[in-house]
Amino acid sequence: MKKSLLTLLAVAAMSTTALAADIKPALVYGTGGKFDKSFNEAAFNGAEKFKKETGIAYRDFEPTGDTQGEQAIRNFASRGFNPVVAVSFAWTSAVEKVAAEFPDTKFIIVDSVVDKPNVRSVLYKEEEGSYLVGVLAGMASKSGKVGFVGGMDIPLIRKFECGYEQGARSVKSNIEVFQNMTGTTGAAWNDPVRGGELAKNQIDQGADVVYAAAGATGLGVLQTAADNKKLSIGVDSNQNHLHPGSVLTSMVKRVDLAVYNAFNDTKNDKFTPGVLSLGIKEDGVAAAMDENNKPLITAEMQAAVDKAKADIVAGTVKVHDYTTDNACPK
Repeated sequence: MKKSLLTLLAVAAMSTTALAADIKPALVYGTGGKFDKSFNEAAFNGAEKFKKETGIAYRDFEPTGDTQGEQAIRNFASRGFNPVVAVSFAWTSAVEKVAAEFPDTKFIIVDSVVDKPNVRSVLYKEEEGSYLVGVLAGMASKSGKVGFVGGMDIPLIRKFECGYEQGARSVKSNIEVFQNMTGTTGAAWNDPVRGGELAKNQIDQGADVVYAAAGATGLGVLQTAADNKKLSIGVDSNQNHLHPGSVLTSMVKRVDLAVYNAFNDTKNDKFTPGVLSLGIKEDGVAAAMDENNKPLITAEMQAAVDKAKADIVAGTVKVHDYTTDNACPK
């Protein structure tokens, strides 16, 4: 009996090890660098959380150009990594191709939709989170002028700007909103010098709050706002701590959850394909509040954000999604 029990325990241990060994997670970032303190870093933090909790290592890759993304995704799949997470709309065609070539591998793409039976597509309602930070910008602005600096000029980033504009106008109908995009290629995500120049131009025109939705480029926006004693708004990760007292808030986009859940669901055999769309109701987007920006947020501002959140969840406030018609209501 004792010998049989030991044998059973040994088999159970081997089975557990085998299951763990079957999970070989991999992560391919968007261009802009792993430690952009924004979008990619949020993905990295999700992977790190999974590793810390489970002890299961993962591999990752930082593409510096658009062609490297597809190479990395195919390379991971061909070497038996599973799941493979592609963190950028830029890898849409790559995931479409590679997912078809490796039907037994699970793929996750963030910020785009790939309709394949082995792909999970994770989208966010950036317009909702941007509406909240727009409310705060509108209430915090003394000049009646606010700014927005986007990264790559694509509908996704216009979606951030449009939500922000709607939120600002909900509290100040005549507010002026300046907007600039950094560029039209992937390099637009990693140009903090240009981000700073665009922010300075908006500040010179009177903007006293500037929202950056531009990956690592946004670091230049936040720095310039701090240098000019103006307020900024961070994006994707909570960036309040980068310039305490200058960053009004951050529009947090929980990319970390997309990565963590992809790894964890695969590990627990709970992976599901299809489209997930995460907004305020699903805790996918939020306006970050912490000790770093607490002195900047009045009770009235907090109450306005809380009401906006409740109204959006209830459906009494509907934030227009720019990507539905490539237009923003004025």
